Amino acid sequence: MTITSFWKTIFVSAAAISLVACKQAPVGAITSSQKTVDTPVILVSIDGFKPDYLQRNVTPTLLRLADQGVKADVMRPSFPSITFPNHYTLVTGLRPDHHGIVGNTMIDPQIPGVRFTLSNRDAVTDRRWWDQAEPVWVTAEKHGVPTATMFWPGSEADIHGIRPGKWQVFDGKVSPNSRVDTLLSWLDQPVRPGFLTLYFDDVDHAGHDFGPDSREVTEAVAHVDQALARLTAGLEARHLQANIVIVSDHGMAATSEQRVIYLNSLIPQDSFKVVTGGTYAGIEIAPGKQEQVESALLKRHAHMECWRKEAIPARFEYGKNPRVPSLICLADVGWLIFAEPNPKNRLNGGAHGYDNLAPEMAALFIANGPAFKAHYRQASLDNVDVYPLLMRLIHVPALASDGKSEATAAMLK
Repeated sequence: MTITSFWKTIFVSAAAISLVACKQAPVGAITSSQKTVDTPVILVSIDGFKPDYLQRNVTPTLLRLADQGVKADVMRPSFPSITFPNHYTLVTGLRPDHHGIVGNTMIDPQIPGVRFTLSNRDAVTDRRWWDQAEPVWVTAEKHGVPTATMFWPGSEADIHGIRPGKWQVFDGKVSPNSRVDTLLSWLDQPVRPGFLTLYFDDVDHAGHDFGPDSREVTEAVAHVDQALARLTAGLEARHLQANIVIVSDHGMAATSEQRVIYLNSLIPQDSFKVVTGGTYAGIEIAPGKQEQVESALLKRHAHMECWRKEAIPARFEYGKNPRVPSLICLADVGWLIFAEPNPKNRLNGGAHGYDNLAPEMAALFIANGPAFKAHYRQASLDNVDVYPLLMRLIHVPALASDGKSEATAAMLK
């Protein structure tokens, strides 16, 4: 069955679809050199969606798209299995060590005095953090393919001096339905975007707050699935086919206040600084304390293992970028690492960032559209391989990356 016939099975009155206009950030002007694309590519991220969430009987849209299209049983995220690094990997095909977004929180010797965090808007919009790579939308715009991002990490910065043709300042209060409606409104423009992104964060938030096995996660999963039904119905109402690639950035594991490692119980408080903590810790050592800290940490602990950055196991492909802290300590799945007890630390609920090969960290991959085979299953996929697939779909040459186009070749018609 084709994707068009799938949409026809979902009855949603077109009149019920209101194109809610979110406040739009300044957008780039559409030039005469831009191309109209007959079959747009829509990259959808459901942050924190574990593949086994599909078994909760609340995802009819996702299950039908998977059944009538392509599904990978497991998509492996990159290390560290957290949000910003993996979202940038998906649109660059590069490991975090190679594209430079090595964590959700990081410092850079070349950008002194600045700490990159998700809440630091000045840093998030500063191209210096992102310019080590070039995402799909920048290359597409250079080749005359108009783009639009309904949220995506990096899309608010003028990477290499270029932003998406249309983009939004991230606002987590914008509902999934409103995000869909904004994207659909962009497809109504005289020059239709050829590449679009759509980002949902509800599932990730519920997983962090209540744990992956919670009722709240199931409700968030159902909510996003309903928004995707709205998307497919909106495309059908416009008689518009699209190649839809649905991914997540990582999975989620349950955590507990009973499974926490405090570094100040192993080394003196004044001997180190934690750049980032949680499922893994990035540590800088205080002057004169290196021997003391390394002798205490650089070994296997009961639920944690630590390495110098240059000695991180090769399979993680992590540690060469100057933004990676001097020491990395990785917790066992379900455990957390913090500098010291702090009421601000979230202990009970869920977390991600563990070993990227851990089953709990597996990510989602579903694809559907005229370019894809129907009823096709693939055992596994690496998330660096999504980028060359996207570039092939928009008919723009891919840049050199860690991804392989042959990894997704069999899923295409």
